[in-house]
Amino acid sequence: MQSTGTHSPATTPTHCPYCALQCGMNLTPVEGGTVEVSERADFPVNRGALCAKGRTAAAVLAPGARLTSPLVRSGDGALVPAGWDEALDRIAGNLERTRARYGADALGVFGGGGLTNEKAYALGKFARVVLGTSQIDYNGRFCMSSAAAAGTRAFGLDRGLPFPLEDVPRTGCVILVGSNPAETMPPSLRYFTELRENGGTLIVVDPRRTKTAEQADLHLAPRPGTDLALALGMLHLVVAEGRVDEAYVEERTSGWEEARAAAMAHWPEHVERITGVSVPELREAVRLFCAPEAAMVLTARGPEQQAKGTDTVGAWINLCLATGRAGRPLSGYGCLTGQGNGQGGREHGQKADQLPGYRKLTDPAARRHVAGVWGVDPDSLPGPGRSAYELLDALGTDVRSLLVMGSNPVVSAPRAAHVEERLRSLDFLAVCDVVLSETAQLADVVLPVTQWAEETGTTTSLEGRVLLRRRALTPPDGVRGDLEVLHGLAGRLGVEKGFPTDPEEVFEELRRASAGGPADYSGIDYRRLAQEDGVFWPCPVPTGGDDTRNPTAPHPGTPRLFLDRFATDDGRARFVPVAHRPSAEEPDDEYPVLLTTGRVVSQYQSGAQTRRVAELNAAAPGPFVELHPRLAARLGAAEGDPLAVVSRRGRAVAPARITTGIRPDTVFMPFHWPGEGRANTLTNPALDPTSRMPEFKVCAVRVETVTP
Repeated sequence: MQSTGTHSPATTPTHCPYCALQCGMNLTPVEGGTVEVSERADFPVNRGALCAKGRTAAAVLAPGARLTSPLVRSGDGALVPAGWDEALDRIAGNLERTRARYGADALGVFGGGGLTNEKAYALGKFARVVLGTSQIDYNGRFCMSSAAAAGTRAFGLDRGLPFPLEDVPRTGCVILVGSNPAETMPPSLRYFTELRENGGTLIVVDPRRTKTAEQADLHLAPRPGTDLALALGMLHLVVAEGRVDEAYVEERTSGWEEARAAAMAHWPEHVERITGVSVPELREAVRLFCAPEAAMVLTARGPEQQAKGTDTVGAWINLCLATGRAGRPLSGYGCLTGQGNGQGGREHGQKADQLPGYRKLTDPAARRHVAGVWGVDPDSLPGPGRSAYELLDALGTDVRSLLVMGSNPVVSAPRAAHVEERLRSLDFLAVCDVVLSETAQLADVVLPVTQWAEETGTTTSLEGRVLLRRRALTPPDGVRGDLEVLHGLAGRLGVEKGFPTDPEEVFEELRRASAGGPADYSGIDYRRLAQEDGVFWPCPVPTGGDDTRNPTAPHPGTPRLFLDRFATDDGRARFVPVAHRPSAEEPDDEYPVLLTTGRVVSQYQSGAQTRRVAELNAAAPGPFVELHPRLAARLGAAEGDPLAVVSRRGRAVAPARITTGIRPDTVFMPFHWPGEGRANTLTNPALDPTSRMPEFKVCAVRVETVTP
């Protein structure tokens, strides 16, 4: 796929702009001033393989697909082209007026898990230092915040995968919970194929028989919202069958007796009634998981995007700990991060409760350290603000002006019609994006920004591997980088220094800010990243070396965590007692069916970019409602008939897709499209009490035929 632009004459090795696999790829100039994407076999994660999204990534940079001029709302309500000075002046002026009238917390900032580490860091600093607001969060809250909360609670540290993907084919068994990598990150499927080729077993937990589930040795299809009960039922059987690794539990964990007692209340027959997974299937899953010397549990959005997601992930972690499958070679719990920089995006300050280096905003020592790097008084830093949905829900009332960078909540947020209404109610909205997304269409000012091939910056993959994306293409006239945007706004708002536009300079400051934190990047620099296939954090500057620019004996990085001790005060992993509870919204007579949502292989997230690529649209042209033949028969629906799916929050309409690969009590909709087929019109914003993750993955609906 080709994109127009100016370029250097050499092929540029870089990484895909989409998912957290961050596949290596090459960008090569071709005749006519275009760039071509090709496979990069030397990068160890994807080994040359690219999915259709990666292969066609350059199409989004082509004229007509992307923005090339700032847009401002005119007197008649239309978005019209404007110069950069006018656009930045308008944003700064409105932010200043809002702050003067309502206070700093009337200003909101909403970031994205696709922003580079440099952008995420600068955005968090901008919110707290320039705006002085606590009201900043990002769409990564909707991705894997429950897994992060559970991992931190159990291990003292959250990194999506505490081991590299190369360990997956070498373990004995993998339980893959609520993940469909065959469609969400296709190049990763080879790791699970190789696992089975090496004699290992794959167990897939999913209410749908997905393309990934078709590859499994055992597919468990629980009722949506019951993954917690399933994990507890398996742990009950581990205890009952004498499969607990007592020596490991004694030496490396704490809290076992309480967690054990909680699990024993979930006997197999009880769990079968809750989940629909039979007792023989439960016993077989336990046998397969416990038989080999090493095993893993990997979760994704299925169990995590629930109002009990933190406890659900915690139950799977408890299963790993009870069987001695954490902090040992080729074993452990891991989370398959979704967004391209979902890992790094939550480490460096754009979360409501966080400072760079994965430091807690409420920790006085963390505040002193980061404030020292920023050259401000620690007391001037605001405290924690609202989580993502709570921030969006407060728009137009408590939060009057909003800056959005790299996100499209009109499509991606739960209860999306309500979120769209709140966005429309704002006094002022500014959006930075590469395309005119559905959220940008509502803005008072839209800024066209660079992305991916047009800029240099770092991302952190699902493995915790920090990577360097290299600029290969000069952006069109009229397009600027996000760092330039923040620099221009900071200056207009009275902060002349501290917001450089050079990404390497920003990264150097990020290194200092992260030094000594849980996510310590201080021993990583652009030189190393250019020479190596990425560096795994934590990677501190060696003891005795205080010059982060020139460490004399570089730390090698940490591909595998927890082998010697966990990141808790006493070095022990913590069991957390959890119990099954119903979903926030269970079926009833009015809404008798369960809805679950997810992705398809040819679209990505809110679809703002992939829906502009002809090849991807041809493969996945629009939304659909997947349902079982028995439900279709009750409705009198045939393949392709329009169906209305109705929840307490709204109504979505899409064609029927009938398959035996889904439970009869469940329907599935992909969430990539706006308009009448918008799945997130239906989803429930009920929040996990710990992670503040909305319950995207289960809500009660009714399904109706639509008369043409």
